[in-house]
Amino acid sequence: MVDITNPIFHDEAKAIAHLEASRWPQGPFCPFCGSFNVHRMAGKTQAGMFMCNDCRDKFTARVGSIMERSHIPVHKWLLAMHLMAASKKGMSSKQLERMLDVSYKSAWFLSMRIREAMRAEGVEPIGGEGKVIESDETFVGGKKKNVHRGKPEPRKHAVHALVRRGSYGRNHHIDKDTTSHGRHFMNSSKNWVGR
Repeated sequence: MVDITNPIFHDEAKAIAHLEASRWPQGPFCPFCGSFNVHRMAGKTQAGMFMCNDCRDKFTARVGSIMERSHIPVHKWLLAMHLMAASKKGMSSKQLERMLDVSYKSAWFLSMRIREAMRAEGVEPIGGEGKVIESDETFVGGKKKNVHRGKPEPRKHAVHALVRRGSYGRNHHIDKDTTSHGRHFMNSSKNWVGR
């Protein structure tokens, strides 16, 4: 468990040092040409800035990460990442806005970038020989009791989910909630069930 009173979540210099140590365990190198022949630039305006002695490009530990070209301090990025990863029920942008003391626009930007970085890439089909796949449908949408008087009842949307037992799953919006539609959907979608 990570302690949120850790200085990397509140002190910018320690946050930058932590980021550099985690990104460059063998020492800083140029992300543009790969050279280790780099030096740290001096000055307050150049905090965490390095210059490559070979290609003469400037860079920081943020280059090539989700923090690149962001004006949000590194310590707020680290705290946002921790809060989003540690939250069981998810973390809204409004909650990040309050906890990080940033604007809603910045909190939304943080949450969208972090969620995009957490997305699984190149997920293989969930079925195959010897795999048990479970299928279920549900309706997602608002409740009539929560609607303001005079407003129309919110429309419910049918969602079909496939889950590999003991692993991950995927869901998909369906137009109709019928057995034949679900069976056709499972048999026809190669992205869902591997053969």
